[in-house]
Parts: sequence; C-alpha cells; structure tokens
Amino acid sequence: MTPAEALIKKSKNIKTLPHIVSRLAQLIDDDSSTLQDFEEVIRLDPALIARLLTLVNSSYFGLIRKVDSISRAVVLLGMKNLHNIAITDALQRMLRSHSGITKFFPQQLWLHSAASGICCKMIAERIFALNGDDAYLCGIIHDIGLIVIMEANSEAFLQLIEQLEVGGPSIITLEQQLLQTDHCEIGYILTQNWHLSKAISEAIRDHHADDLVDVAPHSPAGILQMSEYIVHQLHFPAVKEGLTINLAPSLAAHIQDNLEEYKVLAENLPEELEKTKNLYGD
Repeated sequence: MTPAEALIKKSKNIKTLPHIVSRLAQLIDDDSSTLQDFEEVIRLDPALIARLLTLVNSSYFGLIRKVDSISRAVVLLGMKNLHNIAITDALQRMLRSHSGITKFFPQQLWLHSAASGICCKMIAERIFALNGDDAYLCGIIHDIGLIVIMEANSEAFLQLIEQLEVGGPSIITLEQQLLQTDHCEIGYILTQNWHLSKAISEAIRDHHADDLVDVAPHSPAGILQMSEYIVHQLHFPAVKEGLTINLAPSLAAHIQDNLEEYKVLAENLPEELEKTKNLYGD
C-alpha cells in the first residue's frame, strides 16, 4: 500500500463521499439510467435531499412554483448539475466537521474550492464555449487530497501549514517530506476510485506541476491551472496567502493573448462566488 493509499484508508469522513459520487457518476455515464435510479441514490442521503430542495426553490433558480419532489428537482437541475451539487454539499459538510481545528480555517479551503469550481466553469463557458459542468467538478474537488491529509494526519497537516511560507519550499515539496506523498497524488487516486474521467483525474494530479509542456488551454488541466492562478490573484488561497502558483508557458501566453476577456472574468468571479456562498451558507 502506498503512502497515499494509506492516508485514504485512514481517513474517516472521506468515506462518506465516494458512494454518492461514484454511483451518480456511473448513472450519468449509463445511457440506460432512469430517473428512478437517480432518486434511489439520492434518497440514501437525507441531508442531500434537503439541500437539493432548498437550492432548487431558492431565488437563484427563480422558479414560480415550489418544487417538493426529488424527481422534479432532478429534472430541473439536470444530472451533471445534480452530481456537482452533491459533491459541493459533501465537501462543505466535511470541512465544517473540522471547524475547531487550530491555526487553520477550513472555511478558507471551502472558499478556495468553491472559487476554483466557479472559475473553471466560467473559463470553460465564456472563453472556450464549452459545457462547464465537468470543469466545475474538476475545480471544486481539485484539493480533496488536502481534506484527506487533514482528516487522516492532522498533526502533519498543521506542520505543513506552519512550514509554508512565501519564497519557501512548495506545498508539494513539504508534503513529500512529511508524508511521502502529496494532495495531488491523493486526489488522483480518489477520483480514479470514484470513476471520474481520466482527464479530470490527471488535471487534479498535475495542478501544481511546473513541468507541463504545451498543455492545451481548453483542456481540464489547462483550465484548472489557469483557474488556480486567477483565484490566488483574487486572494482566495487554499491554505496561505502569497504562495507561488505555477502556470505553464502555453497557459500564460494564452491568458496574455486574451487578457481583456480574463480581466472581465476575474471582475465577475467574486459576485458569482457570493451567489454560491448564499446558496450553501458561509
């Protein structure tokens, strides 16, 4: 068993996520899936049912009639959107369970994850005219490995936070020193276990890589790295302000070539994040 696999096995809360995540992902990929199949999975999580109905009846969706059935909520939200909501909700619940941790504010990691998901979706849709659902999923869970480390080895996690400093070793270097693995590798393994797409898993594995050559800006890996850069520029860091964010040369060139579009996107991101905060609560 690798160090990453050992941490995943030791983690407790993380085990509450895979069943819903992987089952919904399997249903989305199965053309023979029915609405009843989705309902049966969702009914396993009463808290998720409450969240879905609250969200679909919120002002964000602007519906005239109140929705009071799971099946209707699924139809209105769409399958992939439902999947992403389930993941977003589960991540927030996991981070809230660590609200008493000292020297670190889990809410900060939640805001970073949410901002990354929204930014990825905005880049996919606004810059490349792509469906943003998969991009959002990639962004919202890209730091899931940090939650595993926090859950499985809180002492090492706090050491990591203390040792991180501007101009110092990267977070990946420190994680490898402390744990012989890093949150990118952990996230890669988890998303493979959850049957997410290869492109998403590899984007999560490589989101701190500084040796990506000719990565396509419109790829999940390209979108995620650019999102990380923008989100940090807007002061929504995962763990600490001011850390260096790597950006592949091809991605830096793409942003420079489309600078005005990215400036508008960056200006709009805080407002979009505020909407999500209102939906899920601070």
